[in-house]
Amino acid sequence: MALYQSLHLYASPDAFTLAPVFADPAIPRESLVIRRTDGAVLLNAPPSPTLGQEEVTVIHGVLGIIRLNAGDYLVVATDRRRIGSLGGHEVFVLTSHRVMSVRKSQTHITDRQIRDDATYLAMLSELLDGKAFYFSYTYDLTHTVQRRAQMGRLESLPMWQRADERFFWNRFLQSPLISITQRDPVRNNLSRFILPIICGFVSITNLSVHARPISFALVSRRSQYRAGTRYHSRGIDERGHVSNFVETEQIVEVEGAGLRASYVQTRGSIPLFWRQLVGVRYPPRLVIENKPSTSTAFRNHFYEQFKLYGQQIVVNLINKQGYEGPLGVAFARQVLDLKDERLRFIHFDFHEHCRNMRWDRISILVSAIKEDLDEQGYCAVDARNALVKEQVSSVRTNCIDCLDRTNVVQSVLGRRMLERQLRDLGLFAETEQISDIADLERIFKNVWADNADAISVQYSSTGALKTDFTRTGKRSTGGALQDFANTMMRYVKNNFLDGFRQDAIDLFVGRYQVDPSRESPFANQLVTPRTILIPMLLILAGFVAVFALVMPQTTATTAWCLAVALAMALAAVRLMDTYSDEFVSRPQLVPDVWAAGRRRTGAGAGAGAGADEVQMELLEGGQ
Repeated sequence: MALYQSLHLYASPDAFTLAPVFADPAIPRESLVIRRTDGAVLLNAPPSPTLGQEEVTVIHGVLGIIRLNAGDYLVVATDRRRIGSLGGHEVFVLTSHRVMSVRKSQTHITDRQIRDDATYLAMLSELLDGKAFYFSYTYDLTHTVQRRAQMGRLESLPMWQRADERFFWNRFLQSPLISITQRDPVRNNLSRFILPIICGFVSITNLSVHARPISFALVSRRSQYRAGTRYHSRGIDERGHVSNFVETEQIVEVEGAGLRASYVQTRGSIPLFWRQLVGVRYPPRLVIENKPSTSTAFRNHFYEQFKLYGQQIVVNLINKQGYEGPLGVAFARQVLDLKDERLRFIHFDFHEHCRNMRWDRISILVSAIKEDLDEQGYCAVDARNALVKEQVSSVRTNCIDCLDRTNVVQSVLGRRMLERQLRDLGLFAETEQISDIADLERIFKNVWADNADAISVQYSSTGALKTDFTRTGKRSTGGALQDFANTMMRYVKNNFLDGFRQDAIDLFVGRYQVDPSRESPFANQLVTPRTILIPMLLILAGFVAVFALVMPQTTATTAWCLAVALAMALAAVRLMDTYSDEFVSRPQLVPDVWAAGRRRTGAGAGAGAGADEVQMELLEGGQ
């Protein structure tokens, strides 16, 4: 069932009316009416008599309806940018949106609720303006090439009905339209208006390899389950969903031949109950929860991985020493306890093996899992979308954030598989490599680096680290300096700004639902004189230091001023650390009750520390 690609949105005091812009003889012409008097959503309702005089906007899709204090709000896509074509299907990125109140006035709600609604709308805009949402009217972006080829009769279902809910990010926003369709699929089937969107990254590039036109695509799908920002979303939940889970699919298509090859990898937070307590200090203290349900949640996660992706090659890139060490040991223990032959666990200490910019040593990891990668294979389909080859396993890679080290390793594995695919497709000679073709080399590196930046911005608010290696194949001093700048920016944003971004995600995916009968979630925001005076002390310290260095004066005076500035700065930092709850940004809609409890009790380093009894041979991965 094809979706409407462009719609006229007629706005009047009585109703919003949506009607297709272009008449397609193959598609019945329908209109969707949302009455502003009672919020009723009706298919093929009679148009308003004043239709011609109403405000008219051309939109490119309905993203859904969300209920706030004032009532329902209609969310629509007002602009898009074409990314490219996958299998003949056009793919777009959302570039502009509009949120419109169905109710004509706000006189029925309080001033507090009006202010809250303004905050909710700002949250929605924060998320939708991020250029992170992609869609297609004819291609189900929530599924990989292999899953689509295995669907059979399900392929004929409406897109919303067959979509993978993990990656159907506006599933909650579309729930009012879906509910109406499910209640009366004959008279009120709104399927052509229900546009699923994914969050993540999509790149599609056309080029030639030895005069044969090909299309190279990379699609990263972020899961909406346990979605969030870096320090506010870590680890696993009871159902086995992990934070920052991303499915990345690399696709190569030989134009004219109808042949497509696909390779899928996943990344995700370490599947244990662990947190980092946000405060002023860097890095935040890492705590592993010793919960009785850890084994069950761990098993749930990997059983779903087995079901969806086959056997698992788990590559853990975190440090074996320092504050990351106990987390790696706890991870290995759970793997041993699971006792499942479908899972192979490799702990490759990325920073230890690749220190002093020895990035070529990633080859040690690749050599360790070479046989697994050879057996893994890849997916290939023909022009009729019939499965020719099947990928039977996948690599699940993680570091602490599943961003920087993870993307470097995934790009190396993606390169290896692309070379194999191009050989099998007859485009590469047996010994030929991507680096032998300048255009392909440049495109491959930049696409994977862009993917790293996109996923990193969505999770950590800054571009990825180590992308100089991904883009150039070398680690540079300039890249190291850029990484330092991004690290500092992450510290500021993750500690002092990300609570709002976490709230935006929780609101968008329906983890928090607005209820006018409840107290405002923003009513108890902590504001004290310290939140003003202590930053002023820090700023004053900066002014004193600048004065001492710029203004002409004796050496003794300069030294005295710098000492005073340092003392003021240290005092300010110490006070900010003491009263960190008043300075750091925490989610307001779904507060982290666990973290609050840990702060109150002053609990220590958590389970998993000192677990030396785990067999470290397993962690070495045969290197």
